[in-house]
Amino acid sequence: MAEAVHKFKLRVEDTVQVITGKDKGKRGRILKILRDKDRVVVEGVNIVKKAKKRRNQQDRGGIVELEAAIHSSNVMVVCKKCGPTRIGYKLEQNPEGKLVKARVCKKCGEVL
Repeated sequence: MAEAVHKFKLRVEDTVQVITGKDKGKRGRILKILRDKDRVVVEGVNIVKKAKKRRNQQDRGGIVELEAAIHSSNVMVVCKKCGPTRIGYKLEQNPEGKLVKARVCKKCGEVL
């Protein structure tokens, strides 16, 4: 039986801050979301060294540094006003008069 894929309040290009672990306090943009593993890849966070094989003559092989995934529970979205915060939802009307669901900051209520 397959595990359920969790919904994420995080999105690609969100600015997040690491709240626990070896990179605690670092901020970066989300580059990739791995929904099946509940993990995110954040720019400049959880840097690991990986041995890369040379594929052709122009390609450089050797040891490269790249971002590894971290668990989604270890990051918080950063609000421009108040810093790391939780996310809520609010129904708002768009210019055409339709109701749309918007992500809002739990602290100050500003739309993210």
